[in-house]
Amino acid sequence: QVRLVESGGGLVQPGGSLRLSCKASGFISSVFNPSTLAWYRQAPGKQREMVASITRLRETNYVEVVKGRFTISRDNAKKAVYLQMNSLKAEDTAVYYCNLENTWGQGTQVTVSS
Repeated sequence: QVRLVESGGGLVQPGGSLRLSCKASGFISSVFNPSTLAWYRQAPGKQREMVASITRLRETNYVEVVKGRFTISRDNAKKAVYLQMNSLKAEDTAVYYCNLENTWGQGTQVTVSS
């Protein structure tokens, strides 16, 4: 059974940092390694949006509002993808999900508040 499990969310003050992790299980390397991995988020009352993605060649793409603050990375040996989030703002508050093809994690809550 393929699974994605996120961790690392929490409550942080504006300007703070968090590092989200997503570990994949049940995927064989020939599926995981060539896949594009992505982080999405969904805030209350809003549609889910893609935040960042990383291809097998480690080419990255970010939604404009997080450029320069968030960094996505991957570790194929650990079958993991990460999202380093710096200079967090209240508007970054959302449930963050990782995605690999048609598989989604359960999400991790990020709350930015003083």
